[in-house]
Amino acid sequence: MISAPELVRTLARWLSYVAMAVAPLFLRAALAVPFFRSGLTRWDGFLQLSDSTIYLFEEEFKLHIFGAEYGFPMPDAVAYLVAAAELTLPVLLVLGLATRFAALAMLVMTGVIQLVVPDGWANFHLPWAAMAISIIALGAGPISLDRLMALRFSSEGHGR
Repeated sequence: MISAPELVRTLARWLSYVAMAVAPLFLRAALAVPFFRSGLTRWDGFLQLSDSTIYLFEEEFKLHIFGAEYGFPMPDAVAYLVAAAELTLPVLLVLGLATRFAALAMLVMTGVIQLVVPDGWANFHLPWAAMAISIIALGAGPISLDRLMALRFSSEGHGR
């Protein structure tokens, strides 16, 4: 018969194993959702930015740096880049493909968003940055295309 302390240790090990398997997936999804939802609002059709997106980047969005406000350089190009990134990077994250690079790009985007909306750090930007840094540190985890590719390429190397 198994003792109570051994049962607790066994359950704790099992819980840790399961959490380590699913935590990266949940982190990736949690970071992906707000960016993807924002990206969906930026388009009016295939490769056609919405008028409101163009207006925001040309007129409303300003970088707050050292107490001054600066408009985005080439706002239309930045709008396209951001709109494409807000759809592409979350998909890469959810799939677990190029995960660390996608998380790094989203961390940079979060930093820029912080400069545009300085008051959003506590409710949005800090949690997004924490998730992005965690994903960069932990990697994609076992439930990811990155892991499948690593397994595939490592098995090919052993066959030579």
